[in-house]
Amino acid sequence: MAAPVLSARSLYRFFRAGEEETFALQGVGLEVERGETVAVTGPSGSGKTTLLNCLAGLDEPDGGTVHVAGERISHRSERERGGIRARHIGVLFQTANLLDHLSVRDNIALVQRLATAPAATRTPPLELLERVGLTQRAGALPRQLSGGEAARAGLAVALANAPDVLLADEPTGEVDGETERRLLVLLRERAAAGTAVVVVTHSRAVAGAADRVLRLRDGRWT
Repeated sequence: MAAPVLSARSLYRFFRAGEEETFALQGVGLEVERGETVAVTGPSGSGKTTLLNCLAGLDEPDGGTVHVAGERISHRSERERGGIRARHIGVLFQTANLLDHLSVRDNIALVQRLATAPAATRTPPLELLERVGLTQRAGALPRQLSGGEAARAGLAVALANAPDVLLADEPTGEVDGETERRLLVLLRERAAAGTAVVVVTHSRAVAGAADRVLRLRDGRWT
C-alpha cells in the first residue's frame, strides 16, 4: 500500500502567556491518502487552525512530526519549509489568500514563480481562472472582487502548482450558499485528480461532502 501523502504524528503545540501555558494540540495524529477529503470540525478555540498551520509548515509543533509527499516539513528552517510548501502544498485561507497590490492573474503567476517549477509544467493562470469561473476578472485587484469571487480566486492561487495536498481553513465561511456549492464542486474535482484535501470547517455542507470527518476539542480528537 502506498504511503499517505500527508502524515502527522503526535503533534503538540502550546502557547505561553506569562506563567500560564495553553495546549492548542495534545498528541494529535493524522494520515490522508491521495484523492481523499478530510473535514476537521470542532468548536472555536479547539485547535483546528493551529493544526492546519502545523500541517502547512506555517507554524512549528513543539512535539511530533509532519511529512508531506515523503518529505519532513516540521522542525526545519523556515526557508526549507517554504520550499516544501511551494512544491507540494496549496493553502486556502478564509481571507488573505491574495496580495492586495497584484491582479488576480499576477497573484497566481507569483505563486508559480516561487515554486521554481519548469514553466512548461505550469498551468497557465488564465486556464486556472477559467476552472473557477473568473476569466473575466483576471485583471481585477482583490479589492474589486465580491466575497464569492475572492474565495474562488483564492482557490485558484492555492491550486496554482497542482499541489499534492490542499489545506483549506474555513473556505466557505464568508460566502453565500451558491458560492459554497461551487467551491465544493471544485474541491471534489481536485480530490478526484489525486490531491489530498484537508478542510477546517464549521459548515455541515462541507463536512457532509468529505470522505472522513474528524472532530477536535481542546487539542484532542474526540
